Amino acid sequence: MKKSILIWIIKLVAVVILLQTLFFKFTAAPESVYIFTTLGIEPYGRIGSGIVELIASILILIPRTTLLGAILGLGTMTGAILSHVTKLGIEVNNDGGTLFTLAIITFICCAILIFINKEKIPALLKFKI
Repeated sequence: MKKSILIWIIKLVAVVILLQTLFFKFTAAPESVYIFTTLGIEPYGRIGSGIVELIASILILIPRTTLLGAILGLGTMTGAILSHVTKLGIEVNNDGGTLFTLAIITFICCAILIFINKEKIPALLKFKI
């Protein structure tokens, strides 16, 4: 029972972080536009990453698709972390490193969810359309 509650807390932390950034991405908030302009992928990168994060959030919440959502979230957060480290810097627009920290937390949560669901990976690899 305690393990199940902990897993749901990890899921919710990842999902809340992923979803709270969507408002800024989909409304073209100046901070979000600045980030994706700096990366040279505005507006398509901003909107595209928002869609991917929304899909990952939904998949993480559905027990049967948690692994897939966590893989999607991990990949997205890897891109965010690498963007911070290579182009944006840890601190963006005097945010005190908040966005970078949230990306790290989400990355860790998704990695934990992948580890917890690792026994499902062979079935995911056999997936055929």
